[in-house]
Amino acid sequence: MAEAHSAVAFSFTVTPDGYDVRINHEALKAVWESGVVSWKKRIGKLKNNIHNGVFPASLYSWLIVVTIVLAVQLVSYDPSFGFIQLIHLHIPYVNSASSSLLGLYISTIVFGTLIWIAKFLVLKYLLKLLLSYHKWIYEVHGRTSFTTKLWFTLIKLYGGRKPLLMSYQASIPKLPVPDLRSSVNNYLNSVQHLMPAEKYKEVETLADDFCKGVGKKFQRYLILKSWWATNYVSDWWEEYIYLRGRSPIMINSNYYGLDALLVHNTSVQAARAANLIYAMLMYRREVDREELRPILINNVVPLCSAQYERQFNTTRIPGIETDKLVHFKESNHITVYHKGRYFKVLIKHKQRFLKPAELEIIFQKILDDNSAPMEGEEHLAALTAGERIPWAKARQEYFNHGKNKTSLDAIEKAAFCVTFDTEPQEYDPKDPSKLDRYGKAMIHGKGYDRWFDKSFTFVVCSNGQIGFNAEHSWADAPIMAHMWEVVVTREHILLGADAPLMAQTWEACQQHELRHGYDEKGHCLGTPECEPPHPIRLHWEIPTPCIDVIESSFQVATKLMNDLDLHIMMFTEFGKGFVKTCKVSPDAFIQAALQLTYYRMENKFCLTYESSMTRLFREGRTETVRSCTAEVCNFALALNEGKPKSECIKLLNKAAETHQKLYRDTMTGRGVDRHLFCLYVVSKYLDIESPFLSKALSEPWKLSTSQTPHQQTDRLDLNKYPDRICGGGGFGPVTDDGYGVSYIIAGEDTIFFHISCKVSCPHTDSHKFGATLKKSLCDMREMFSKN
Repeated sequence: MAEAHSAVAFSFTVTPDGYDVRINHEALKAVWESGVVSWKKRIGKLKNNIHNGVFPASLYSWLIVVTIVLAVQLVSYDPSFGFIQLIHLHIPYVNSASSSLLGLYISTIVFGTLIWIAKFLVLKYLLKLLLSYHKWIYEVHGRTSFTTKLWFTLIKLYGGRKPLLMSYQASIPKLPVPDLRSSVNNYLNSVQHLMPAEKYKEVETLADDFCKGVGKKFQRYLILKSWWATNYVSDWWEEYIYLRGRSPIMINSNYYGLDALLVHNTSVQAARAANLIYAMLMYRREVDREELRPILINNVVPLCSAQYERQFNTTRIPGIETDKLVHFKESNHITVYHKGRYFKVLIKHKQRFLKPAELEIIFQKILDDNSAPMEGEEHLAALTAGERIPWAKARQEYFNHGKNKTSLDAIEKAAFCVTFDTEPQEYDPKDPSKLDRYGKAMIHGKGYDRWFDKSFTFVVCSNGQIGFNAEHSWADAPIMAHMWEVVVTREHILLGADAPLMAQTWEACQQHELRHGYDEKGHCLGTPECEPPHPIRLHWEIPTPCIDVIESSFQVATKLMNDLDLHIMMFTEFGKGFVKTCKVSPDAFIQAALQLTYYRMENKFCLTYESSMTRLFREGRTETVRSCTAEVCNFALALNEGKPKSECIKLLNKAAETHQKLYRDTMTGRGVDRHLFCLYVVSKYLDIESPFLSKALSEPWKLSTSQTPHQQTDRLDLNKYPDRICGGGGFGPVTDDGYGVSYIIAGEDTIFFHISCKVSCPHTDSHKFGATLKKSLCDMREMFSKN
């Protein structure tokens, strides 16, 4: 009751003797401060909207334009050719001489403002035209054409200054719909060498009939959608590939990331969690305020930033037929899972974020709490790991009211989820299996200790190592990798000699930067400035039928976990430093090694998926590079058969050129698979069957690959700190009889490979694939030796 009374800011009572007024000044102050913060956010949002609306011009340019127009007008020269006088005539109350002069000034300012509006609209359109030019991406570094040099110059001149995170969004062009025949021909080229001649002839006939028949109709609908929608692919891709899937998202859809493996900042679990969570909250604030610098290729060409909007305060809600993504504008808490219990942790005190030293106290209280889980609580998150329909039904029936709804809201409305694991994880060069266990802990944990529906779950191991598990529908891996790089490298730099430099660049917490490291005992630096709020234990009333659903989902999750064969290989024989001396693209080099490895494992080649991005276009996400080309197959066969080194090198160079062209095509909107996918969706809406589309989209990707981006920011110099490379992350296999391979080129001398497949498949083996891949890479290095 004391809390209830203190929460009342103003009260009065009427008695026979009069009335009694009571004012709680602390409560009124809290209400006032809350209102001030709310208005500051609104004003900041309005300011950003205006900044982005006029970008690449600026508000200062309005003052310059208006001043020039006024100055010219004052020297008795009309720069408007009579337009100012026309405006002046329509201004009321200009009968007197003084008001007439004032009206003239107002008319001049109005005219100057119109000129300025026309200027920024022209600049915005000009920037959009400039960003539609993509020939630069096909040109070899050092051999740039005059047209591209001129284009770079114009981009630098008219590309704006000091862009916010979303400043370029209105100027980024739309994703174009490729030519129908071109997409179909590119598809045929990608499969011809992988099919018997008779089967290919059949597919070719289907493709020709499609292009001459219903394909034209589907294409017209798709072009119409591209005119109307911001992006003709992204909404359908999110809905039909991610949200409508009814199978478990754990392993099948979610992906994971690892810590920097070669450095250990502290083994104090609560302290590591506090510093990293504080850094994430500062990152979230930068995203909310749009202070995060947009990613620019070559510091010139912007990538779309739309995916950052749902990184925090976002959850996936299960449904019977389809799930939905829900994003909350504000969240002032996180949820923490530890030993089967859920806690709500407030992240603010009196309108300021809690400091790491204060967060550490809260987290230590959770770690020291020995209370038992409530009935059904420990395995509750298994609902998010199992089939979607049982989870949707259970959520509707058992979590729609009372304590369960309140506690579920606390999880779903949290900024993100945190799990304190009770087991340590590490990289040990003497025991590589520890790294495999580390990866498994991040991709699935125990099947019930990660909330797989949350945008991401931050995992802190008992020895201070960290990782994350991310839901895939809201964004792609580069967005999480960007945050991870900023957060982890910030912590590393604070511990090194670059701390003063970092303090200057991290604007969100500039004044307190040097206080957020660790002391000699591994605890957070700094002194608590307040009594941190206690963690709030979430309460549940889970009936027996719901517990049965939870345990059923847990059995599904357990089966998935037991069927996952995951191997993480740290390849240190060479890295991109050596590959660059071969004058071959590092990504093309690794893709060639993967094809050679698969051939050595299976004695055949397969359709291969490599993820590329389309963020040169607004709301772009991914596209597929069909990287198993005829050229790379010829190279793999030649090397495997022991052909002369010179011939193998020539074939590798040709394969790399083909691969690079395919990669550039996908980045510039000329990919195959998203186009065919959208045509297929149109066919389903029109209820018209297409044998060609059904055939093309049913072919399995037995080798699914992806490169994790590294050094998206300039916050950490890996040449200076080579031991601070990140271990990257990975995903589960796409097919029952195939492999999922994620890799990160970490510095000059290291490459991490995350290889996954299924135990139930008799001819797949992640460890054997890793060993064969290592041999393939070494054989390719030997190919360039002079002996």
